[in-house]
Amino acid sequence: MTTYREAGVDIDAGDEFVERIKPHVRATFRPEVMTDLGGFGGLFRFQANRYQDPVLVSGTDGVGTKLKIAFLMDKHDTVGIDLVAMCVNDIAVSGAEPLFFLDYFATGKLSLKTAEAVVRGISAGCRQAGCALIGGETAEMPSFYAEGEYDLAGFAVGVVDRPKMIDGRQIAPGDAVIGLASTGVHSNGFSLVRKVLFEKSRLTIESVVPELGGVLGETLLTPTRIYAKQVLALAEAYPIKGIAHITGGGITENLPRVFPARCGARIRRGSWPVLPIFQTIQERGAVASDEMYRVFNMGIGLIVVVAPDQVDRVMAKAVEFGDRAYHIGEMVGQTTDEGVVEYVE
Repeated sequence: MTTYREAGVDIDAGDEFVERIKPHVRATFRPEVMTDLGGFGGLFRFQANRYQDPVLVSGTDGVGTKLKIAFLMDKHDTVGIDLVAMCVNDIAVSGAEPLFFLDYFATGKLSLKTAEAVVRGISAGCRQAGCALIGGETAEMPSFYAEGEYDLAGFAVGVVDRPKMIDGRQIAPGDAVIGLASTGVHSNGFSLVRKVLFEKSRLTIESVVPELGGVLGETLLTPTRIYAKQVLALAEAYPIKGIAHITGGGITENLPRVFPARCGARIRRGSWPVLPIFQTIQERGAVASDEMYRVFNMGIGLIVVVAPDQVDRVMAKAVEFGDRAYHIGEMVGQTTDEGVVEYVE
């Protein structure tokens, strides 16, 4: 008699995995969560009466080839934070409070130790963001993934009161551009990272790189910063005109996503410290500056646009949350509707 286990899928291991992750998942629950782990769908009792005109905001993303670093390091407890960050940061830029999160974990053969570490990271990210992990999917697909590898995807839903939405429409020439520091490469550009550092420079995850102050693999696995709670606090306290999450495409391509017509930005290079990891990539790979700023965040993970008279107050509030904040540029007028980012020294 042929069994599912002989085909490569272990149902008993899947059941044990669910039991193992229940404490991590429950630690993220908010009062609105109505179901425990294991149901067909996660139930969340949305409190619409708290809002004048509630708008739901959703986002989905993955971790990308940063997972390759986790595989090489055999360290899996931080990529879940990256997964949550990439989703909740995207919805937070609208001024939305993240409400709940769902994940998708797929692998060829389920390793309970690895999968639990991943979910532990997802739970940690949800607690940082203030959202509940109310469900997910674990897929064991034999022969579909290389041994020891997996893929991750996430989905987040948040809410913002329509009168409080941050959409960039009020941005005008002369407004100030404030950058909040990133923690490193975050979760974008790792194909170029691996090409430069591992293929061209012949480094390994165990290489000690003096300018990085430690082991390369550990530096690369530094989790993406989650900005959700900071954004909510800033938006509650001050008139924020626009926010951009600096992901793949860097400042060059992400900041214009919040520009109104006939607006651009002038960004001052040197107005914030570029993290050593980016200097290492640029120097070892002979990567042009324009390419670096179009691929990586270069040390700025989130950008906030405010009126000039709000700069000092907004920056001080960000620092209260443990962020490093920099006044990195201004909005400028343009003759075309398609705004661009201009860099000046």
